Amino acid sequence: MTRRPATLLAGLALAATALLTACGPGSSGGHAAPGPADSSQVQDMQHKLDAADSAATQADTDSAADNG
Repeated sequence: MTRRPATLLAGLALAATALLTACGPGSSGGHAAPGPADSSQVQDMQHKLDAADSAATQADTDSAADNG
């Protein structure tokens, strides 16, 4: 079974996001109330995930077209 690089990249992006979210500001054991900065970080990360997902989908489509 072979895995496409784009799929691996998308998985890596998701893992990095989960790690950064768990280790981000306010993760010192307690739960900090989300503020405006946290909300903007979440939106920024969501945009990055969406872009990575879109790029992975496009790469899969291109690869399928190239392979016929």
